[in-house]
Amino acid sequence: MAKLLFKLGHWAGGNSKKVIGSVFLLLSILAGIALSMGMAFDDDISMPGTESKDAMEVMEKEFSSGREGGQAYIVMKADNNESLSSAKYTTAMDEMLNEIKKDEAVTAVATPEELDNINTEEQIGYATVTYDSAAENVTQKSKDNVEDNLSIVRDAGLEAGLGGSVEFEATEAGGGAGEIIGVALAYVILAVTFASLVIAGMPIITALISLGSGILLIIIGTNFFAISSVSLSLAGMLGLAVGIDYALFIFSRFKQQLRKGSSVQESIAIANGTAGNAVVFAGVTVIIALLGLSVVNIPFITAMGIATAVVVLFSIIVAILVVPAILGLVGHRMKAEKNNRFILKLTRANKKNQANTNKWGKFVTKHPVMVAVVGIATLIIMAVPFFHLNIGLPNDGNKPYEFAEREGYDLLTEGYGEGFHSTLVAIADPSNNAEASSETVNSLSEEVGQLDGVKSVTPAQPNDTGELYLMNVTPENGPNDPKTKKVVEEIRELSGEDNVDLMVTGSTAINIDVTKQIMDSLPMFAALIVLFAFLLMMIVFRSILVPLKAVLGFVLSIGATLGFTVFVVQDGNLIDLFGFPGSSAILFLLPVLCIGILFGLSMDYEVFLVSRMREEFVKTGDSKKAVLAGMKESGPVVTAAGLIMISVFSGFIFTQDPIIKQMGLTLAFGVLFDAFIVRMMIVPAVMTLMGNASWYFPKWLDKLLPNFDVEGETLKEEVDNKSNNRKVS
Repeated sequence: MAKLLFKLGHWAGGNSKKVIGSVFLLLSILAGIALSMGMAFDDDISMPGTESKDAMEVMEKEFSSGREGGQAYIVMKADNNESLSSAKYTTAMDEMLNEIKKDEAVTAVATPEELDNINTEEQIGYATVTYDSAAENVTQKSKDNVEDNLSIVRDAGLEAGLGGSVEFEATEAGGGAGEIIGVALAYVILAVTFASLVIAGMPIITALISLGSGILLIIIGTNFFAISSVSLSLAGMLGLAVGIDYALFIFSRFKQQLRKGSSVQESIAIANGTAGNAVVFAGVTVIIALLGLSVVNIPFITAMGIATAVVVLFSIIVAILVVPAILGLVGHRMKAEKNNRFILKLTRANKKNQANTNKWGKFVTKHPVMVAVVGIATLIIMAVPFFHLNIGLPNDGNKPYEFAEREGYDLLTEGYGEGFHSTLVAIADPSNNAEASSETVNSLSEEVGQLDGVKSVTPAQPNDTGELYLMNVTPENGPNDPKTKKVVEEIRELSGEDNVDLMVTGSTAINIDVTKQIMDSLPMFAALIVLFAFLLMMIVFRSILVPLKAVLGFVLSIGATLGFTVFVVQDGNLIDLFGFPGSSAILFLLPVLCIGILFGLSMDYEVFLVSRMREEFVKTGDSKKAVLAGMKESGPVVTAAGLIMISVFSGFIFTQDPIIKQMGLTLAFGVLFDAFIVRMMIVPAVMTLMGNASWYFPKWLDKLLPNFDVEGETLKEEVDNKSNNRKVS
């Protein structure tokens, strides 16, 4: 592989314009196809084969309510000591609804009085607007019509918000200004690393090329496969980060080779054959981890993993093909711009950072016990909140306060309780009981109403044939509350009484089923990832203790990452600092995403850091020198790569979308814990303590396992031999 990449790098560096031109032609073709086909995201999170999914299909087929169009709630609250039914308010409501129903897409409107839903304090109620199409197909024009007319009731003195199945204010999918700041910080880090303002921008450009290609392909793919919109955000987040990092590794190796006196063309080829080889290995590791999400056996998570893997694949291709081409054009400028005062400061900072990194290596090897204990203790403390993890799906209550949907959510909670947002649908099938009657079903309905955690149950309503009955169950607690999950379990346990089958569905039940499937699959998924990591590291480093240390470090960093996320998001600590409007359950897919993605990234850092240590140990046989060499030469690159990842991921923390915020926070701190506490503290400290035992490997096992030349050692030896022969001649 290394020799092939050497030749590819040499060719791409010598044919820069052809390569770059071909890439932009490909981008243009993909953009044209994507624009012509459009986007068709599918945000259905249900899982085939679950009771909630099967019951939903029965409801849509057998009950007319399952075939209604999208419905919007306009939630209103009167001033203190006033009734929502007062004349001035009803007049304003009528005027608002009359304006709204001028929209041809509206099939019906109803006031709170008509719906008889004004709360007991007579202050809060909601009107409904029903459309002729499903909620996801309601046009933006229709949504704007509702939002624009809210001013009528607000001017009359009512508080007003929105709710229902129609989503009005879609939160930003990307990081917006935060994402721009994150990329800007990455640029500064690259400028410090390369001491050149021009070169610093190149990894970002190549990352955008790979990201653009992958994103366009995902958009095209939405027309053929069920891909959720959040997949685009995750792919963008990870694709941008790894795209910059992979280019950084090759640019850094190119710079090192230039310093050794090699020509630009030769340096490009060597960098691609060595660092490029490591990039391919690292990228494939990330791809395998993402494809491993299919183990969870939830279709939309599998699609998310595949979509993100596509972007990572493009990042690899661009790194080993486009980066050499760009180096062929600008590689000669890989030196400090001496006439630029700003870059001089960056150069000094870079030198200082390199010196500190070297000093840090000496400090760690001098005080390995203290460093290891501090690092491990920090991660264990951070992991403690993980043990009361509560996963669920963010809802309108997690949106910013300025959103009308957030205001509607809070008003509904105030008027009817948290359980309003977690209404369940129970479908009774008495066909197995020949003597069953409506009284039998109503008796079961009353039994459901007596369960702990149930606030109310509507009378059972038969379908057109009278074979099935439907009842709405309102829990006392919110959709992500463990007590609501228990209510669902207890209702299902009643199925079979009097030979009446009972199914539970609704968005809350679907979310509960999906979260249960994730938590049930999590141990197996984590075990497979850990086993794969151990075997992979054992093959790469020809050691038993090094991969064991790598796996244990990964487990610690995952625990600390999820623990910190629980500490902030679920427990509500530091939420103002990170811009969360309030505490909430942890995103249900976050644990598997965290394990899958951080596994790939952590193994990247392990390979780039420890492979240099192994190289030095093979040469000298001195384990302490090996640790110092790895910290001095690979440490700065790992540090820069980690800081870039953190910068990019942090940009997504400040988006308005609660799902993306959680993902950005988790990945940013996951990289912080893994790159800086595990790889830069615990790894060198533990390897110093283990000494030469770090590299013990049974001979019989060495012969049995394949040998992966990750860093292109064979190629390095050939290049060094040729260089020495030239010097002799």
